[in-house]
Amino acid sequence: MQFAAPLLPGRLVQRYKRFLADIETDEGLVTAHCPNPGAMLGLNTPGARVLLSRSGNPARKLPLTWELVEADLPGGRQWVGLNTLRPNALVAEAFRSGAIAALEGHDTLRPEVRYAQASRVDFLASGAAGGPCHVEVKNCHLMRRAGLAEFPDCKAARSARHMRDLAQVVTEGGRALVVIVVQMQAEAFDVARDIDPVFDRAFRDARAAGVAVRAYRCAVGPKGVTIADEIPVITPP
Repeated sequence: MQFAAPLLPGRLVQRYKRFLADIETDEGLVTAHCPNPGAMLGLNTPGARVLLSRSGNPARKLPLTWELVEADLPGGRQWVGLNTLRPNALVAEAFRSGAIAALEGHDTLRPEVRYAQASRVDFLASGAAGGPCHVEVKNCHLMRRAGLAEFPDCKAARSARHMRDLAQVVTEGGRALVVIVVQMQAEAFDVARDIDPVFDRAFRDARAAGVAVRAYRCAVGPKGVTIADEIPVITPP
């Protein structure tokens, strides 16, 4: 996924009210939309270099969106994608290019399909001989140890419910896949069980039930974000 236009550079002043960020740019101090409801641990340090996209929609109250941050992470500084609205598009793009091996044989990826009692799955993949597959996408951008990506970075009750719902799909004879999109360079993925033990339990129960989990790191830079390759999931059973 390439950005439609060059991103606007700046320095983070502060992130506040979850979805707002003040950024110092060459255009002066601006307030940008922060498209991330999480804690953003390690990503919201004042003074960090950031990159903003500009919307062409004149009706938007905040035309600028915070896309990337150059974070000082264990192992060194790197660009990290923090826009939680990007991973679904990245998965769809990777699916079209055949880069999601777990979905090989499927030819259709339908977004936002209702299932269970009160959930929507990110995608329903169909067309394979084995039947449709429910696909849930999770965005990941937490790194507390060099090379190790973790999810979640805060309490994730909704994500825990998704894991339980996907486990039920498999229990009833269906297929389910969780795709973890790591918007940074990492060597492996694990659950941040100390941050949310409830999600950890739901995640492990879902895997035990037969829900497949795949993690993919991204190539992240000022020109765009793309899914690069698969990394191991090391969460214990």
